[in-house]
Amino acid sequence: MKSAAGFNAGRAWRIRLLYSAVWWLAMPMVLLRLWRRGSKEPSYRQNVLERIGFYPPQTSELASRTFLWVHAVSVGETHAAEPLIAALLDTYPEHAILLTHMTATGRATGQALFGKSPRVQQSFLPYDTSWMVGRFLRHFKPSLCILMETEVWPNLIAKCGRYQVPVALVNARLSERSLRRGKRFSTLMTEAAAGMSCVGAQTEADAARLRQLGRGNVHVTGSVKFDVTPPSALLELGGALRAQIDNRRILLCASTREGEEELILDALVRRSDDPAYADLLTVIVARHPQRFDEIVEMATSKGLPPLRRTRLVHSAVPAKVRLLIGDSMDEMFAYYSLCDVAFIGGSLLPMGGQNLIEAFAVGKPVLIGPHTFNFSEITEQAIAAGAAQRVTDVENMLDAALHLLQNDQERQFMGQQAADFAKQHRGATARTMGLLQPLIVGI
Repeated sequence: MKSAAGFNAGRAWRIRLLYSAVWWLAMPMVLLRLWRRGSKEPSYRQNVLERIGFYPPQTSELASRTFLWVHAVSVGETHAAEPLIAALLDTYPEHAILLTHMTATGRATGQALFGKSPRVQQSFLPYDTSWMVGRFLRHFKPSLCILMETEVWPNLIAKCGRYQVPVALVNARLSERSLRRGKRFSTLMTEAAAGMSCVGAQTEADAARLRQLGRGNVHVTGSVKFDVTPPSALLELGGALRAQIDNRRILLCASTREGEEELILDALVRRSDDPAYADLLTVIVARHPQRFDEIVEMATSKGLPPLRRTRLVHSAVPAKVRLLIGDSMDEMFAYYSLCDVAFIGGSLLPMGGQNLIEAFAVGKPVLIGPHTFNFSEITEQAIAAGAAQRVTDVENMLDAALHLLQNDQERQFMGQQAADFAKQHRGATARTMGLLQPLIVGI
């Protein structure tokens, strides 16, 4: 009689087989969507073969080393991985790093951060079919898989188990919404969770939710994003941009998502005749760079013709300009450096919020909307520490921003609380390295 464990394993295999079949059936549409996206972002039409499991030969320098593989899906995860990759390179000089992504912008960020390192190789991660992942693993032969934040792929983890590649999920976060979604696919998620050697969660709440998916060996290590050091070059750039803006008050709307920019622009139009906002310069930096042009067109159509950051010369920003569009990549620390108050997007609408930590690292007071389920515990801790303030909607956000901009002492105190909050939460990289060390020593 088949054991319960054997029955569950067989059921998981059959469901994963169905999952793979869905991937194959969807593949023509997936590739077509990729190609169409490449019409706006040409980098999405580059290295396409990597996404289906075909790779160029290794260089002689890297072929002689064993890869520690770090998967960072996009821009945010790649920035978060920076201190961890730096620590891995420093601690294990005999190894090379394989850094994989799913988005072209993530890959571009990785190139900007590590392009000069001869021990870092970048690639796209193939789509999650058993055959493609198998080709990937046979080509690179990684000795360890480190997944950043939320990247749990059933076939990838199953294949890593077959090829005896330990899997660690680090800087992990799991919202209540994601937990509910995971429970709907409990067989796939439970098998994937069981295939991980260890998990380093950002918070106690994240750890508790991850355990509910069936994952043991979960440790709370904190967020490595707190260990990211603002590059001095970007801080200097922020200072130079600030000098071009003269003495105007600056509100940064950072990492905004689709639908939020229109809310902000409409609110600014409604207040355009209010003398309290006469010297306010609003800077909008969208989360996704493919939307930069769209936001410029939207603002122009609403009677707020903006200045684009990429067209900002060394002369002063004209007083008539009320809106600056941050249409550059990898300059977020510069934008935080130049602003007086930062609103973090993805939170006015139910999208879960975006990373607050970079603003704290530069010591800026933060406003955050009502929807922050992706960063719920850190957000609540920051609010309790006086580093961030919750707003209910776009009107409340502009009111709160104006209040802080008109009250220097209160704004400076909140900025200091933000800087202190960031300092108190550092150390996650060292804790994560301690978690990974037993997996690397045996390689």
